[in-house]
Amino acid sequence: MYLTGEKKQEIFAKHGKGKADTGSVEGQIALFTYRIAHLTEHLKKNRKDFGTQRALIKLVGKRRDQLDYLKAKDIERYRAIVKELGLRR
Repeated sequence: MYLTGEKKQEIFAKHGKGKADTGSVEGQIALFTYRIAHLTEHLKKNRKDFGTQRALIKLVGKRRDQLDYLKAKDIERYRAIVKELGLRR
């Protein structure tokens, strides 16, 4: 399994407000980014896997919604997470 509990805790500890705070916007965006990267690599090898392709598109949309929410709420936090994760925005 590519996403273990320990990996999730590591992501939330690094990008969220703490490893127990799984609901922070920054933590959710970082988790979505990790999952998107994993699915992208999978699709490079298995280009006809349309179920995974659909899941990837849905994840990208969820991340986009979270980023839009953060941008409207606090532009500085938005800029920090985009820079930290290296997103093209």
